[in-house]
Amino acid sequence: MIEKSAARSGPASSVVALGALMLAGFSFFTVEMLPVGLLSVIAGDVGVSESAAGLLVSGYGLTVAIVSLPLTHLVRRIPRRHLISGLLAVFVAATCVSVTGGYRLLLTGRVVTALAQAVFWAIAPPAAAALFSPRVRGRVTAALIGGGSLASVLGVPGATWLGQQAGWRVAFLAVAGLGLVALAGVAILLPTSAPDQGHAATGSAPDARRYWTIVAATAVAIAGVFSAYTYISPFLTEVSGFAAATVSGLLLVYGLAGLGGVATGGALADRVPRAAMLAPLLILTVTLLTLYLFGTGHAVTVACVALWGFAMPQIPATFQSRVLQVAPGSTDMASAVFSAMFNVGIAAGALIGSVLLAHSGVRSAFLAAALLTAAALVVLLTEPRRRTGRP
Repeated sequence: MIEKSAARSGPASSVVALGALMLAGFSFFTVEMLPVGLLSVIAGDVGVSESAAGLLVSGYGLTVAIVSLPLTHLVRRIPRRHLISGLLAVFVAATCVSVTGGYRLLLTGRVVTALAQAVFWAIAPPAAAALFSPRVRGRVTAALIGGGSLASVLGVPGATWLGQQAGWRVAFLAVAGLGLVALAGVAILLPTSAPDQGHAATGSAPDARRYWTIVAATAVAIAGVFSAYTYISPFLTEVSGFAAATVSGLLLVYGLAGLGGVATGGALADRVPRAAMLAPLLILTVTLLTLYLFGTGHAVTVACVALWGFAMPQIPATFQSRVLQVAPGSTDMASAVFSAMFNVGIAAGALIGSVLLAHSGVRSAFLAAALLTAAALVVLLTEPRRRTGRP
């Protein structure tokens, strides 16, 4: 059956459509993580504690985790162009409304945005992979996830700087503007295809055991990372002794290092997928433990922030690429479960960090983070060594 397209098909339009999906992922993830860089600013403006402001991240992640699978199942028959365009429209509207009031409205708006993100990350990877030949499925998926990962590279540091200069509400509105641009690109260029059509609808080398090992490792690893990352701003000021004004600069270091991480993860995802998943977990474990032990030193902290930034974007890029290869059934449903567990990790990590911040200080969150990423590394090492066939 020939797919109906919103625009003239061809390599150029596929590349631009992929770019629009990447910008959409960038916008979603920037809004999700934006409270991390502006935690103190938001808390002070809306009159809540830093721990309560941290729930803006954990509540968002928990929402995505809960609704990813049922919502994706509910909308599974809607053509991809129509569905993704609608999700981006919800994102833009909810983000704009969320900044017009206080804490409750902000939290409500973020929950609505999280509903849209839950479905987006379930269907966007297969939709992107379907634009190109099966031979480049891993690289295309890594590019899409890399677009989302660039939020931590450029989006969060840039929006943090903007929020510090012009207010956190302006920063949120700026990201909503990027979402509007992505909406236009998707609405014009993405094919109007049914979700069960094309090579990307199923895994290229289905393996249920490998798939569930990856899902479990993802949840544990992300819980570890975000138990620390959600509270990196208080750590940098209270433990490392940096001035509050330098936090955006340190997040920029994190982001610039992440550019190399995104490129590395994409290059290795198809060639050595197992090593591409193990390496960032090992780097993160060592880095987070070093910050816990020696995070009072400025030079050590800067070096660790850079290593952290290099390793973190590789996790969603390489793990999601692997999921599309080994998905035991529909890639939409496999991606929905992966996205749900990724956000279980975000919510659990932010909650763990919040509890530790309130009772034993922010430094203890970094020890917990190191232990959890080490546990994820152990889980991933149980993955069968039999080589997965290439797309």
